[in-house]
Amino acid sequence: MQIITTTEALVAFCDRAAQHPFVTVDTEFLRERTYYSKLCLLQIAYPGDTDEAVAIVDPIIGADGLSLAPLYALFQNPDVVKVFHAARQDLEIFYVDAGVIPKPLFDTQVAGMVCGFGDQVSYETLVRKIARAEVDKSSRFTDWSSRPLTEAQLRYAAADVTHLRSVYIHLAERLARNGREHWVAEEMAILMDPATYRTDPADAWERVRTRPGSNKMLAALVELARFREEYAQGRDVPRSRVFKDDALVELATTRPQSEADLSKSRLLLREGRRGDIAEGILAAVKRAAGLRPEDLPRQSDPREQLQVNPALADLLRVLLKAKSDSEGVAARLIASSAELDAIAAGGRDMPALQGWRREVFGEDAIQLCEGRVGLAAKGQNVVTVRL
Repeated sequence: MQIITTTEALVAFCDRAAQHPFVTVDTEFLRERTYYSKLCLLQIAYPGDTDEAVAIVDPIIGADGLSLAPLYALFQNPDVVKVFHAARQDLEIFYVDAGVIPKPLFDTQVAGMVCGFGDQVSYETLVRKIARAEVDKSSRFTDWSSRPLTEAQLRYAAADVTHLRSVYIHLAERLARNGREHWVAEEMAILMDPATYRTDPADAWERVRTRPGSNKMLAALVELARFREEYAQGRDVPRSRVFKDDALVELATTRPQSEADLSKSRLLLREGRRGDIAEGILAAVKRAAGLRPEDLPRQSDPREQLQVNPALADLLRVLLKAKSDSEGVAARLIASSAELDAIAAGGRDMPALQGWRREVFGEDAIQLCEGRVGLAAKGQNVVTVRL
């Protein structure tokens, strides 16, 4: 492998990589002390057994003389597939940094779930089962922002893209044989949608696990979560550094009117009781007081309020298990438990009933709910029976 710390070296590597049908990519980053992920290392490889086919791009050492523009140009090359494993956080880094999302895209975790390797299959599992190799985990908890990196750390980082080449080739061929390429393409469309990586402060309240009671509490929750998100984004600090969720819920419940009221909070940290954070909290509570009920976001019904037929929900779970087993697809990728309850309650607008999921599961799920199919045991399997 080669270590790249200059733009010139990155240009040369990307020019070579562009001559191949795919590249494998991974990143190492830190997010404990920031809102946005801090890129510490980027690994990239193209097909081939030579040392020059694998590169580690070091943006920390190359901070003053390295531009990632050549890499982003490669990411936009339509003739080169960009291969990641569990790409979501990696892609967010590139989108936040330059508004770039690699395309065409292939995620081996998604493909592995489609090909029957289990729910949220790990990279190590795919490498062991497909490449017949073991991944050294000794450097997993490395502080990737610290320099210099050891040879062991560099080897660990490089392994994340070298074995990925074999994994990709195997999964791509398997999808082609099974005619399931369009299944993965549907999932990649979500990952390539810029909306996936945008966090609107107005929607931040939805992340908070609570059940707002009154309209006044909901209004305060919405405005306090909005303030926290804007503050964290603007200063690039974690949400929890502003105030934690339990403190947010407490503030939405008590709705303090002054710094004296803030001082009575049991959960708000000392830094939140004065200065910019305190002013922001009080301003958010004041804005919330001026909201009308019709201005508030619509709350989704708690699951227990759904008119769920428990027996039908159980039948849907049996159907899902039968379909996932027969198709060799991870059940969680097809439908979540909440979706099954919603289907049993009459809901029809959800991913489990759309696209390839409708082919595999959704159509029979609807017919089961409508009494047009039943379930029967056939040997060791469960099958659908037309009624």
